[in-house]
Amino acid sequence: MVTLDGKGRVTVPARWRDLLMATVNGQLIIARKNDGCLGVYPPPVWDQIESVALGMPAEFDAWRRFYIGSATEVEIDGASRLLVPPELRDWAGLNDKVKFMGVGSYFELWDTVRYEAHDLTERAKGMPEVLRNLVIR
Repeated sequence: MVTLDGKGRVTVPARWRDLLMATVNGQLIIARKNDGCLGVYPPPVWDQIESVALGMPAEFDAWRRFYIGSATEVEIDGASRLLVPPELRDWAGLNDKVKFMGVGSYFELWDTVRYEAHDLTERAKGMPEVLRNLVIR
């Protein structure tokens, strides 16, 4: 968990900061996600999302606007922080305590209270069969 400072900045956890500086020079894209959090994407990952969104039929313009219209380029500053734009902070309900979590090839920023509620709801639906059948050797 990290803290959102008074200017809307979050510190990138050290375990990811060095990798992001080395691979994408600290350049990232922040955009809304449909589950109430913000996605934080390295440019190559965002390029894939943007390509899919731009290729959708016109009937999905609202979803294209939802993702692409909210996308904002940011960079890790000298103090290892990202400035989260105010409109995205407000939309995601980011106030003080923020979860900065890695999710495969991208990251998510969650308001901690919103995350806990979402997590409980999703886990109450039951474990997906693919995970129940997972055998680790």
